[in-house]
Amino acid sequence: MSANTPSDPGRRRFLASSVALGAAGLAGPVAAQAVDPWTGQMLRRILPAAAGATPDAGVVQVDAAQDNRRNVSSFRMHDWRPYFSTLKNGAILVDLTSRALSFWSEDGNDFRLFPTSVPVSPDLTRTGRTEIIKKVEGPSWAPTPEMKKRNPEWPDFVPPGPDNPMGTHALWLSWQYYRIHGTHDTRKIGRKSSNGCIGLYNEHIVQLYNLTKVGTQVLVM
Repeated sequence: MSANTPSDPGRRRFLASSVALGAAGLAGPVAAQAVDPWTGQMLRRILPAAAGATPDAGVVQVDAAQDNRRNVSSFRMHDWRPYFSTLKNGAILVDLTSRALSFWSEDGNDFRLFPTSVPVSPDLTRTGRTEIIKKVEGPSWAPTPEMKKRNPEWPDFVPPGPDNPMGTHALWLSWQYYRIHGTHDTRKIGRKSSNGCIGLYNEHIVQLYNLTKVGTQVLVM
């Protein structure tokens, strides 16, 4: 389905409201000074869905003191042993501070490091140990009950495609509603910009999707 021809009434309302919010967020000094109530950082509305924005986050943080491109370059390659007792089934470490995801293969010979988006606020953030329980190529998306309560104008369902918040591939975690997934909105990567999930560039989630399997262990910290 084309991003420009949504057929669902709720989806049409969501796209229309996104256009209005995007225009308001970029228009003037009052909107430009909006801040994240949890961090005090500046917030900027993301652009409408037709430009690649997705409904899992209505704003992204703008931190003038932070060059997001340097998050991963300053994150030094490290040993898996402080974080995992074994590499059975492979291992993923998500570092919320560095906004980076590390992957080690089961034999320890393949190490990858990917930049990520992270949750926009502490109440949406979950840390600890989990694992991949499902892998989906071309995922669909539906808001959680809490998301729908906060944003009743959001659609109940978004099929796979350019409007989908989970990009081209998604890895289901054992925690309900939590995913590692792609994104069509590349501005989210390196920023606090999600409702709880961990986002990667689509080209990177394809790599991770192919490297992992059901049972791959995950630590979010």
